[in-house]
Amino acid sequence: MIYELFYPLKQHYPWLSFLRVLRYVPFRTIMATITAMLITFVLAPWFIRELKRKQIGQVVRSSGPESHFAKAGTPTMGGALILLSLLVPTVLWADLRNPFVLATTAVTAGYGVIGYLDDYLKLKRKNSGGLPGRYKLIGQTLIGGAAVGYTFLYDRMPDDWIKIRTHLAFPFVAFSKYSLELPLGVYIAFAVFVVVATSNAVNLTDGLDGLAIGPVMINAGTYLIWAYIAGATIARLPLADYLDIPKIASAGELSVYCGSVIGAGIGFLWYNTYPAQVFMGDVGSLALGGGLGMLSVFTKNELLSVMLGGLFFFEAVSVITQVVSFKLTGKRVFLMAPIHHHYEKKGWAEPKIIVRFWIISVLLALVSLASLKLR
Repeated sequence: MIYELFYPLKQHYPWLSFLRVLRYVPFRTIMATITAMLITFVLAPWFIRELKRKQIGQVVRSSGPESHFAKAGTPTMGGALILLSLLVPTVLWADLRNPFVLATTAVTAGYGVIGYLDDYLKLKRKNSGGLPGRYKLIGQTLIGGAAVGYTFLYDRMPDDWIKIRTHLAFPFVAFSKYSLELPLGVYIAFAVFVVVATSNAVNLTDGLDGLAIGPVMINAGTYLIWAYIAGATIARLPLADYLDIPKIASAGELSVYCGSVIGAGIGFLWYNTYPAQVFMGDVGSLALGGGLGMLSVFTKNELLSVMLGGLFFFEAVSVITQVVSFKLTGKRVFLMAPIHHHYEKKGWAEPKIIVRFWIISVLLALVSLASLKLR
């Protein structure tokens, strides 16, 4: 919004030539990050007080770890503040004519609504049931499908995107030589699956204080770098061509969205770190996961996202493994799933689990970034 409103003024008023800085994605990314942090830091104390006043507190499942019983009543649905702190800077600093920004923002907001309904039903029923899983999946699929379908089927998308939209990129190999072209319908279905799966994987990870928001910021920072490189040009040479990764000029604008995620995450983590003063709830985890899924699709990193978001993947696989094993054999593979609860049952302190999982996420991000050159 700021970009569209103020940048054209420099053409009519020479003394406003300093507004040309709005052209540059790095500047707007930095400003979006700062804006998101400020919104969160300013509003969080009031927001937490309101949650307490309205008795919007965490409902702890009876079968969970004993250490979690003390967390019952801690304000939840803090993800609503994350969404506000994320969406407002994106609207202010990003180019809203960019289809990738619009689609990613729409999925983030839409998945936030699904998460809100889930949290609301948990509070109303005073149990951890929430919205039935099948309804969540239907909603996620419809919203994700609409956003992905728009960017894959709309005929006025950028030419560089249309040219490679159905090409699947493989990590650590040159995109120009080893990409796999899939039928349009198959790729759309695959992309929607990635978005929905990432959203639910982040949701499963959100079980300890600060456990999910840390890796979310790490992933967003990695996608920020990848999106910027996909659209950046230095001395008239596209960086994507030099590194032989998918070249998508318009994807660079997603850096502003990523900056907003990081800024909102930093502000939220201040209050969500152990012992947490507020939890994000499904309204935050589903929305942030959906946004990460869209980033992986629009930067052509669907396969790399399994490694980059390896922590989320591991958490989801632990749940699937536990359920399948119990149904087939009557035995559990882990003491409790998701996997972070397994380590709690083994006696690990909560802060130790959180920090070690963050370290794993950082290492996975570094390996993912190394794939830029190792190809």
